[in-house]
Amino acid sequence: MTDDVDESFYDRADEHINLANDQGREAARGKVSASFMYAVARYNAWVSASGFSSGADMKAAQVETIAFFTKQYQSMLEENLNDYSKNFDCYMKAGMQ
Repeated sequence: MTDDVDESFYDRADEHINLANDQGREAARGKVSASFMYAVARYNAWVSASGFSSGADMKAAQVETIAFFTKQYQSMLEENLNDYSKNFDCYMKAGMQ
């Protein structure tokens, strides 16, 4: 991921993760994950819409917008999968306690 994240970036991310973990006490992890992904997709659609002056303009840029968010998500997912692979025993044993 880029090095130009602001100082509160990880704090905001942690707040979302904490909410998902709280929801995971009542629902299966897969269901929480699906809701989380839907929410971020919905929010990113709104963020994207905020940058256009019309629905037609937004629709015209849809392929590029999807490519941007997909690339960002893939990069972040790869970063986190690599981190979990490297630290698997530490992270997963800590989560089992």
